[in-house]
Amino acid sequence: MTKPATTLEAADIAAILKALPHRYPFLMVDRIVDMRDDEAAVGNVTINEPQFLGHFPGNPVFPGVLLVEGMAQTAGAVCVLSQMGGDHPKHVYFLTIDKAKFRKPVVPGDTIEYHVNKIARKKNMWWFRGEAKVAGQTVAEAEIGAMVA
Repeated sequence: MTKPATTLEAADIAAILKALPHRYPFLMVDRIVDMRDDEAAVGNVTINEPQFLGHFPGNPVFPGVLLVEGMAQTAGAVCVLSQMGGDHPKHVYFLTIDKAKFRKPVVPGDTIEYHVNKIARKKNMWWFRGEAKVAGQTVAEAEIGAMVA
C-alpha cells in the first residue's frame, strides 16, 4: 500500500509557532513554502535581528551557528507538520550536525532561505541536507539529524 498524499504545502508563522517551541529572538524561520510531505521544504527569514548588535559591531555578520539552527528549525518543523494531523505539537531535538560549511557572510538586509531535503528517516529520527541561501547563492550548508519525541 502506498502512503496517502499530504496536502500541506506551506506553513505560516502561526503554524510554525504551533509546531516548534522556539520563540523570538531564537525563532529563525518566519514561513515555510514548497513543502513536500517530510521530503523537502524552503523556510525563510528576513534579517533585522538582534544578533547583529553584538556580532560584530561595525561589521555585522549573521552568526554561522544560527544559520545551521535555521536549517534545523526548518527541518524540525517539516518533521512535526508532516506528522501532526491534528495532534498536539511534539518536541524536536538535534541529533547531529555534519559537514557544515560557511561560504559567504550574511549581512543586515539579506533574506535567508533555508532549503532542506530529507536524506533518510528511521522511526522518529530524520536526517536532512540543508542549505542556507541568499539571493539564490549558497551561504552555508550542513547535514543535520533530528529526533521527534
